[in-house]
Amino acid sequence: MREFIINQNDAGQRLDKFLAKAVKTLPHGLLYKGIRLKRIKVNNKRCQPNQILVPGDRISLYLNDEFFTEDTNLPFLAASSYVSVVYEDENILLVNKPCGLVVHEDDENTTDTLIHRVQHYLYKKGEYQPVLEASFAPALCNRIDRNTCGIVIVAKNAAALRVLNEKIKYRELTKKYLCLVRGQMPKKHEVLTAYLKKDSNQNKVELSDSMAAGYRKIITEYTVLEKRGGFSLLEVNLLTGRTHQIRAHLAHIGHPLLGDGKYGVNREDKKLGYKYQALCSYKLTFSFSSDADVLEYLNGKTFTVDDIWFRNDFKNGRLDAN
Repeated sequence: MREFIINQNDAGQRLDKFLAKAVKTLPHGLLYKGIRLKRIKVNNKRCQPNQILVPGDRISLYLNDEFFTEDTNLPFLAASSYVSVVYEDENILLVNKPCGLVVHEDDENTTDTLIHRVQHYLYKKGEYQPVLEASFAPALCNRIDRNTCGIVIVAKNAAALRVLNEKIKYRELTKKYLCLVRGQMPKKHEVLTAYLKKDSNQNKVELSDSMAAGYRKIITEYTVLEKRGGFSLLEVNLLTGRTHQIRAHLAHIGHPLLGDGKYGVNREDKKLGYKYQALCSYKLTFSFSSDADVLEYLNGKTFTVDDIWFRNDFKNGRLDAN
């Protein structure tokens, strides 16, 4: 027999969803059978799979011990514990992801990922103790490409995660991007429209100026911050959020990002020392239009990354001769 006492991070979810995470080796069929036959109880009473758990609930599982083997493997310990902190409080962590680092494990089972670094960082601080968590682990709320840098939001508890997921879904967070492109833009400010089709096999997208089967509309807003030589520094606002949208859209109008191996001038960019695309998710604003519960104090606040490698190149004149 095994028991779980529901804490704040476990509360607010369905019983079956909690058990699927807390007892990973328990087959779903046996989970529902255990509930039906009263081998799984909540507060010593019959329960239902969709019962919403509250703090203090006691879940008793009268099941074979084989399903309760302790997982002592902590894969995040194999990753670095260093993260570049943009902002941190008891609920969230904003980190500046470097270029070249994946956010989650990929097909190559990379262990040095952003989420593992974050978990290692919080583990060393004593803020994440896996042995005390039945179903929750610190989680990333947004993701950016391996070769893009910038702000990634981390929820440090379940309450913050629920709020952030909702606010992201309803676009109550505003993200701005900084990028460095080839050429001088025709306008100081423009809202671009095109149509995008994703090729999952090639991990690439195609753009069209007119709608066609399989294409989805994209809208990209840019503002020129500075022009210098044959390059432009842009702030970009995504009015739609599609795969590779900034990179593909700017390349489509003849202004590819420096260092973009998929959509750019790869050979010339490498001569400049650019092996990563010059793209950074550099500004995040919390602009809640509805109640944000435990994160209400963040409403109206903006956070930025100031030290951006390609902007430094641009401003110090390293590209002037090219």
